Amino acid sequence: MSQTHSERLKIAYITTTDAANKHSWSGTHHYIWKTAQKNIGDITLLGPVSAPFVIFICQVIHGFSLYILKKRFNYRDSIFLAKTYGRIFSRKLKRGNYDLIIAPAGSTNIAYLNTTVPIIYIADRTIQSTLNYHQMLTNLLDFSKRQSIFVDKKAIEKSSIAIYSSEWAAQSAIVDYQIPENKIYVIPFGANLDEIPSREIALSRSRTNVCRLLFLGVSWENKGGAIALNTLINLVESGIQAELTVCGCIPPEGVHHPNMKVIPFLNKNNAAQKKELDQLFIKSNFLILPTRFDCTPIVFCEAGAYGLPCIAPVTGGIASVITEGVNGMLVPYEAKGNVYAEKIRNVFVNESTYNALVISSRHNYEERLNWDSWAKSVNVLIKTQLSLYTD
Repeated sequence: MSQTHSERLKIAYITTTDAANKHSWSGTHHYIWKTAQKNIGDITLLGPVSAPFVIFICQVIHGFSLYILKKRFNYRDSIFLAKTYGRIFSRKLKRGNYDLIIAPAGSTNIAYLNTTVPIIYIADRTIQSTLNYHQMLTNLLDFSKRQSIFVDKKAIEKSSIAIYSSEWAAQSAIVDYQIPENKIYVIPFGANLDEIPSREIALSRSRTNVCRLLFLGVSWENKGGAIALNTLINLVESGIQAELTVCGCIPPEGVHHPNMKVIPFLNKNNAAQKKELDQLFIKSNFLILPTRFDCTPIVFCEAGAYGLPCIAPVTGGIASVITEGVNGMLVPYEAKGNVYAEKIRNVFVNESTYNALVISSRHNYEERLNWDSWAKSVNVLIKTQLSLYTD
């Protein structure tokens, strides 16, 4: 259905979780909804939905498999659950008249959807690209692997457009699933922030005598906490005054350093804790995240809003978010703390080099890593590829 230029698209937004909840998909469901409502059309939330009985049966199968066969059953991407969600959302779609469907991170939600409405599918990975990479997709039953890949591919095939947040994920869809290239697009995600720091605040960051590292992650092990600590140790041993703030997790017992501060958790939805988190972004010199597996962490986009340079390994889709020398630095996946420390030291000791990196980090956020830019690019696709108009 084509629209006149003065009309707003009527969009069905499909998620099993509540998009109003900022914890859903680390807030990304929420911010895609908000930017689509602002920039693309009028959104009707078709979620949250639940299928407690089906999920219970799936969890029983998963538990049985783990106990008896020592193998995982990835029920979240199973045909059983996909057909259930397909029926639920198909019924909900029939109650409205929609021009477009937006389905973020929901291959299970749309694989068996019964509709002729164009679908924009949004994701940060394919199942194939994360098999035996992400913890949740390791040691799977053979039939669970096949089902997961089948559901993922079927959802992409059903979509009119599939938008990924990285080249890594997009190439997997093209190469692993043989999806036509003209159906696959890469548009980086934005920062999941309600209040964006002003450019003045972001660029007021200055290099001091102390190199302050910020490690943000809910898992010390999965996010590479040991490498971050080793980076601190290497910097100190090389004569650099350095500090490491760990926020979001607690290091294992016995792991400590006089220059390491631990903040177990800060809630963005709490005003006082949000202010404390803001100050961590503002007063730090580098965001360090030596993650062991990731797709495209939103925290890099958020760091850019504060003009905070990032350093992370080349893994998953990270190279589509961090551009070497523009908003941070990339290191090989197998790199240890000494490699991170050397790259940090080379930038930090040169004030003009560091300040230039701060400026370009903020500029990169303004031009690329924000949700309005994302929506602007999606609008182009809606107009040119789907022949639909938006304001």
